[in-house]
Amino acid sequence: MHAFGFLSFGHYGHGTGLGDPDARQALHDAVEIGVGADQLGVNGAYFRVHHFARQAASPMPLLSAIAARTRGIEVGTGVIDMRYENPLHLAEEAAALDLIADGRVALGVSRGSPEPAKRGWEAFGYTGSDDPRGADIAHEHFDGFMSAIRGEQLVDADPQMGPAGRLRVEPHSPGLDRRIWWGAGSRETAEWTARQGVNLMSSTLLTEATGASFSELQREQIDRYRAAWREAGHDWAPRVSVSRSIFPIVSDIDRQLFGLRGQASSDQIGVIDNLRSTFGRTYADEPDVLVEQLKDDPAIAAADTVMLAIPSQLGVDYNLHVLRAFAEHVAPSLGWRPNTEGAVTPLPA
Repeated sequence: MHAFGFLSFGHYGHGTGLGDPDARQALHDAVEIGVGADQLGVNGAYFRVHHFARQAASPMPLLSAIAARTRGIEVGTGVIDMRYENPLHLAEEAAALDLIADGRVALGVSRGSPEPAKRGWEAFGYTGSDDPRGADIAHEHFDGFMSAIRGEQLVDADPQMGPAGRLRVEPHSPGLDRRIWWGAGSRETAEWTARQGVNLMSSTLLTEATGASFSELQREQIDRYRAAWREAGHDWAPRVSVSRSIFPIVSDIDRQLFGLRGQASSDQIGVIDNLRSTFGRTYADEPDVLVEQLKDDPAIAAADTVMLAIPSQLGVDYNLHVLRAFAEHVAPSLGWRPNTEGAVTPLPA
């Protein structure tokens, strides 16, 4: 592990107080957490994207606001659901964001996780899927998105408006295509991700259950991704991230909120999208215990970046407290390099 960031689900409620912010408060808190994290040397501010739900949905305005007020932290998503996206419009917005952020964007995209709405992408105008989960639409949109941000000339110019030829989507941000990640939930999808030539983002949920522990299964996913990357012959080193729920217990409030959860936590097996799946455990303990536990996690050892899922509903101060505790008491022993030392270095593929 070279880097860590926070991953916010952006939950909000009805504005009744701490733990139940409304949408406005949740967005303002997200910006302030991003600014405070940047000052702590945290490497990334990442946000989940969901639709028809009381949580983060439209990431570009939020990421732009954070990027404009920070200097070192990476801003990104984990993940944008491509079933709901116009690929060329998303490419325009992503390029503009990357130019505002001076190349600090790391956008995670994928087919997305289950949403509250049944086939909700159809309400956004994307119909015709033969897959009940919309994977065919997501992959089609992803192909168009990658073509656009790679600067491919996609349409004929109108000769009545200027010189004949082909046009690319504008603005264009060189190098952004190497900072796109696919959120993979299985070993097979990880290998597909490598063949596409994009970075790998692995979460606290894998849509597989083989009997191996979550961290072992995730490590196999990473190893198979890197093997497929080498086989594909790409000429650059990709990044790999894993997500974890980690809470250093350094205060009474930490112990009250997460102490028992960490002691009782273990991997869980469940069903999501009709697939038998493995859910990662929560780590919550004294910092020295956490260091030893995390050093024994084979997936963390194989990833350059760890994304910490944060309880964003608890407000700015408490979330910065969690990030500060991890930065001061845990991360240095795992090989962390603050954002003041520059961009994150990928591990060799």
